[in-house]
Amino acid sequence: MPKFTLPHTVEVVERIQETPTIFTLRLRFVDQKQQQDYRFQPGQFNMLYLHGIGEIPISIVSDPADEALFDHTIRVVGRVTKGLSHLQTGDQIGIRGPFGRGWPLKTALGKDVILVTGGLGCAPVVSVIRYVIRRRDLFGRLVIMQGVKRADDLIWREQYTQWEALHDTQVILAASEEKQASWPWHTGHVTNLMDKAHFNPANAIAMMCGPEPMMRAAIEPLLREGVPENDLWLSMERNMQCAIGHCGHCQYGDKFICKDGPVFPYAEIKHLFGQAGY
Repeated sequence: MPKFTLPHTVEVVERIQETPTIFTLRLRFVDQKQQQDYRFQPGQFNMLYLHGIGEIPISIVSDPADEALFDHTIRVVGRVTKGLSHLQTGDQIGIRGPFGRGWPLKTALGKDVILVTGGLGCAPVVSVIRYVIRRRDLFGRLVIMQGVKRADDLIWREQYTQWEALHDTQVILAASEEKQASWPWHTGHVTNLMDKAHFNPANAIAMMCGPEPMMRAAIEPLLREGVPENDLWLSMERNMQCAIGHCGHCQYGDKFICKDGPVFPYAEIKHLFGQAGY
């Protein structure tokens, strides 16, 4: 798979304001040959470079089948993301990537797919949702579980409604601090709703992304239900700066999140997961 290890120029084709603090950039390479050569797997990330400000790792949220464009959904949390939030159609930035290990979609063929996410942690699995939906006959039941803190944190509301209407697809949404009567879904932690998810644990694979306490809370009931450790997959987050395992900022035990992850099977990292200092 081609990988751009030096920044290449891309342009903003479309900018979508998802919430007051979250936006999506739809990008394409200025060089047509580079766009044709660019390929990624769901779960991988790019390094987005903004001249004079810095560089930051961002998950790719589009389906690899969308060869003309690729999307990044970004929350404004620091200097680089604030700079990116000011971009408009036609502006240009630098891209390096794709980097890291993606989701095990070949392993998931023929299985029920359970996606458990929290906050903007949904972004790394949105590409999985879109991948599965486009190839629906290759997978079993699709269960999408998304937890947020407040209603305003929930992005892609229309998409969730569309996904829920699909055959053999279940959507479970929860807000842990929502008090509004207008909130139509569950109140509380989404991991407390695992018993509402319908799937065959003997033939299921779970993919999780979000705060580590949330993922820990989801792992326990999934294991109790009989989902094997090797079929539990986590997308980990750390301070990734170089994306190639040289700087050491994202070291995780004897591994590096940027090149060995960000997606890991639980069985591979369970001795590190939840340990202080890692």
